[in-house]
Amino acid sequence: MQLLKAVFSRRWIAATLVVLLGMALMVRLSIWQFDRLAERRAANAVLAATLASESIVLTGEPISGDVTQLKDRQVVAEGEFDHQNQVTLLVQSWQGRAGVHLITPLILAGTDTGSLRAVLVDRGWVPQTDVDNGNLALYDETGPVRLTGVVALSQPLSRYGNPDLEATGRQTAVYRIDVPRLQEQLPYELLPFYVIQAPPPEGNTALPFRELPPVDLSEGPHLSYALQWLLFTLILGGGYLIFVQRSLKN
Repeated sequence: MQLLKAVFSRRWIAATLVVLLGMALMVRLSIWQFDRLAERRAANAVLAATLASESIVLTGEPISGDVTQLKDRQVVAEGEFDHQNQVTLLVQSWQGRAGVHLITPLILAGTDTGSLRAVLVDRGWVPQTDVDNGNLALYDETGPVRLTGVVALSQPLSRYGNPDLEATGRQTAVYRIDVPRLQEQLPYELLPFYVIQAPPPEGNTALPFRELPPVDLSEGPHLSYALQWLLFTLILGGGYLIFVQRSLKN
């Protein structure tokens, strides 16, 4: 009781208020981290449900609804690649080696000649030396193909890979896959997302090398951060009381 009276006395009231404000701030930061943890768990539940859902078969029909809800959905697509309109995604690496990703429109099977529809496909990584030597045609896939992959969302603010292309408005090399921007240079309609092609079942034994985006279902550091802020709160409050008590004895 004497200690409680002391911390709210005229001598200690200013310091006590500062300590209480600090403790309140730390508690608020802890609550914020608990909120972040709840959000992370909710997002993980959505992602887990997405990964467990059946694959979407891209038939060439228009995609309706909120496209962002399709992120990470598995897809199956059939059609033929349009290598004439292929672009390269710059500054990509594979195990420390410089290279690019091949971004190729896939003309979807089942669409009419007069109203073709396609989806951009990230076909994987090839070394920069093949770009420099003009060897990208080595990786052309002709004829009907069937592929699996996952949905990835359009990336805005794409840039020209070569300033000389700005006069024509056509891109052959990009830093981001901006679907609406690439749509402007294509003679057919694109789906509003792109597909990251899955590696073959036997793994990457031949170029292009493919890799699906990593899936992170962990809860992150939010719980540990929340507990740390609570611990800091106790340390600050307890340390202050010990300091005041020792001061009273002197």
